[in-house]
Amino acid sequence: MIYIPKVSDMKWRISSGISSFLFLFLILFPGQEGKAIPAFARKYSISCQVCHAPAMPRLKAFGEDFAGEGFRLKEYESPRHFLQTGDDRLSLFREIPLAIRLDGFASYNFNDEGRADFSAPFVLKILSGGELSEKLSYYFYFLLSERGEIAGVEDAFLMYRDLFGSGINFFIGQFQASDPLFKGELRYTMESYKIYGVRPGNSTADLKYDRGIILEKGFDTGTTVVGQILNGCGLGEADDGYLFDKDKYKNFMGRIMQSIGSNLSIGVFGYWGKELLPDPTMTLTEIVNDLNMYGPDVSLNFSDKFVLNMQYLWRQDSQVFSNTGDYLSDVNTRGGFAELIFSPAGDRSKWYLTGLFNLVNSDFDDLDYTSGTLHAGYLIRRNVRIVTEFTQVVEPVSYGKISAGFVSAF
Repeated sequence: MIYIPKVSDMKWRISSGISSFLFLFLILFPGQEGKAIPAFARKYSISCQVCHAPAMPRLKAFGEDFAGEGFRLKEYESPRHFLQTGDDRLSLFREIPLAIRLDGFASYNFNDEGRADFSAPFVLKILSGGELSEKLSYYFYFLLSERGEIAGVEDAFLMYRDLFGSGINFFIGQFQASDPLFKGELRYTMESYKIYGVRPGNSTADLKYDRGIILEKGFDTGTTVVGQILNGCGLGEADDGYLFDKDKYKNFMGRIMQSIGSNLSIGVFGYWGKELLPDPTMTLTEIVNDLNMYGPDVSLNFSDKFVLNMQYLWRQDSQVFSNTGDYLSDVNTRGGFAELIFSPAGDRSKWYLTGLFNLVNSDFDDLDYTSGTLHAGYLIRRNVRIVTEFTQVVEPVSYGKISAGFVSAF
């Protein structure tokens, strides 16, 4: 990463010149971020290009179908991947499917601090996944290091395909609540989809990682319906009673997506829930926050050369406390993002460009955020990339940040 200072005075001009030179250099000799699992390519002896366009992490249609089938290729006979023990109810892999991801960056002006830094490794994770039977599959990854700390398990779930012959796929475990919308793990940019992490005051519910179940069903009309039941409090340690949820409430999310032709899909989602929130100052009793989120999304894909993803959502919280203990009621938050990906040769591209615009506007002013990002990537190998990214933050404070580094998966 390389992050740039406030837009004023001579320092800005010098920094801008250096950053522009580095940015131009890395566009001419560029890269990309990869978050996938080469164990699948190793298992089936195929290229990552079969599922990704132009490479990891973004999935093309075949990759989405592969994931929907429980990380299995129907044309391949699964018994050859398992030890034959004479017990047809036992699934033992001949080789445990493992993959490793390693990436690092150089940064300047991270968080508008005006400092240069070498952040390598920035992420080191081990991943595994695959089919346990014709219908049962699993997936997880463990972050051995994220920004210098052991972050632990994030994605980790079991999937059962075609539950009771209903055509419904069933997931249980932990995952991002926003996965049915746009998967944050599949984006190219270091800059995240900010609206998914919005949490006014001391609320702990958002669209990022949570524990629960997912029910998903597709129809011949091109319609996909998804439902989720969630703890609604993110990830964290269990309490003394071995419970992860902090209260008695469960949160619910539903989404309907409709494909229109081969290029366009539109969707709408809703999220409803309650959460018990303590008063940070301990002067008031606990309150129950009723919250809901809803909004549309659109995705346009022209032969994996131009991809446009857009999401907008509204959120309402009935009552929360600020970090200083101030009581806030009827807090409204709105925002979204627009993401454009250009790969000149589709899944055969050696380089790509991504633009991302983020907007968050809330009654809780600490959440306000506006930024624009330009990201460029070049594939040294299908699973090794160099990347560069520039983000101009407009709000809450105006400053620029730029990053450069590598991402590898093997």
